[in-house]
Amino acid sequence: MSGKEACSKEGRLISTLQRLLELPAADLRQSLNQASDLLAGALCADKIDIFLFDPSRSTLRALGTSKTPMGRLQRSLGLDIHPVANGGSIARVFTTGDPHITGHSEQEPGELPGLVHELGVRSHIAVRLVVDGERRGVVSAHSAAPDFFSDEDLRFLSAVAHWIGALTHRAELVEQVTSAALAQGRRQAAEELITVLAHDLRNYLTPLMGRLGLLHRRAELDGRVDDVRDADRATESVARLGQLISDLLDVGRIEQGLFEIAPAPMDLVSLARDIAVALGTPSVEIRVEGPRELVVVADRDRLRQALENLVSNAIKHSPPGKGVLITLTSELIKGTEHAHVDVVDRGSGVPPEILPRIFDRFVTDGYASGMGLGLYLASRIAAAHGATLAVSSPPGSGATFRLSLPASGPPARGDDL
Repeated sequence: MSGKEACSKEGRLISTLQRLLELPAADLRQSLNQASDLLAGALCADKIDIFLFDPSRSTLRALGTSKTPMGRLQRSLGLDIHPVANGGSIARVFTTGDPHITGHSEQEPGELPGLVHELGVRSHIAVRLVVDGERRGVVSAHSAAPDFFSDEDLRFLSAVAHWIGALTHRAELVEQVTSAALAQGRRQAAEELITVLAHDLRNYLTPLMGRLGLLHRRAELDGRVDDVRDADRATESVARLGQLISDLLDVGRIEQGLFEIAPAPMDLVSLARDIAVALGTPSVEIRVEGPRELVVVADRDRLRQALENLVSNAIKHSPPGKGVLITLTSELIKGTEHAHVDVVDRGSGVPPEILPRIFDRFVTDGYASGMGLGLYLASRIAAAHGATLAVSSPPGSGATFRLSLPASGPPARGDDL
C-alpha cells in the first residue's frame, strides 16, 4: 500500500480547519510552522511551505515549514528563501495569483534547480496566500513521488489557504499589540528615568550658578576681562541646561495631569518684543510686526515658554542672514475675538515624513540640536489655554507656526474645549 493510499482524506477539510482555528496566534512563525505540519498530514505531503513576501528584499521567505525530512533538508540547504527575480513556480504563483499543479517538476520550464535536484521534488501544488485582502505570499505542497497531487488536493489547499491567511492576520495583530505594549512600557520607564534625572540635575544647578556668580564678581574686581567673558558664557550654558531641565520636568507634569496655568490680562505684542530682544542673534534677526498692543487673558510665563520654544526652533532652522518674523493679528471667529501669533522662518521647511508627528515628544528632523521637546511643550501649553498650534510648511519655503488663542482666555474647567 502506497503512502498516499494509507493517508485518509475523508473529512480532512473540516478537520483541518478545526485544528487551524485551535492554533495559538501568539507567535507568527510558531503558528505557521504548526499550520504547515497540519497540512502535511492532511495532504500526505513530503513538505509544506507557507511563504510570506519580504518587500525589503523582494523575496519569498518560508516562515512556516513542516517538520518533515524534506522540510528539514530545505532549511539546512538554505532553500527556504526564494528571490522573486529568480523565477520558478512559487514566484510565478505569487506574482500572477494563479494556482500551480504539476506531477513532474523536473519537466517544468524555469523551475528552480534546487527544488528539483537538491530536494528531489516531483509533484508540486501551490496557491496564493491572501492576508487581510492583500496578496502576501504562497502556500505550497511538495512530494518526491510523481503525479502525487490531484485537482481535489489543489482545491483543498486553496480552501485552507483562506484560513491560513486569517491565522496570519491574527498572529500579526497579536505581535503588533505586543510590540506596542513593549514600546509603551519602555517609553514610560524612560520618562520616569528622565524625570528623576532632571530633578537630581536641578539640585546641582543652583549652587553651580552661585559659584559662577562669585567667579564673575572676583574677575570683575581684579579686572580679568577674559575671565569675565568666560564666566558669562559658562553662565549662559548653565542657564540653557536649566531651561532643558525645566522642559523635562514640565513634560512629566503634563503626563501626570499636574500642568496648570494662571491666566491674567497681558499684552502679546510686548511679550513678542521681549522674546525678540532676548533670543535675537547677530546672524539671525527677529522682527516683530503687528499692532501696538494686543491684550489677551493668558498665563504670561507659560505663553512666553511656548513662544520661546517656537522662536528657538525657527532660529535653529534659519540660514545665516535669513531672519525670523513674528507677526501678530486678531480675528473675529464665531463671535469670539482670537489672537494669532505667527512665527515664520526661511529654512528648508519641515520634512514631509515628520510633519504629521511634529508636535509629538522627542521628534526631531535629525539636523538641528535638541531633544524634540520644545514643539511638544508649545502645543500642550496652547491646549491648556484653549488655543491651537498648527504648522504650514510648503516644500522648500520654510515653516510657519501659528498659535491662535481666544483673547478672553481659556474655557473654565468643566466647559467643553
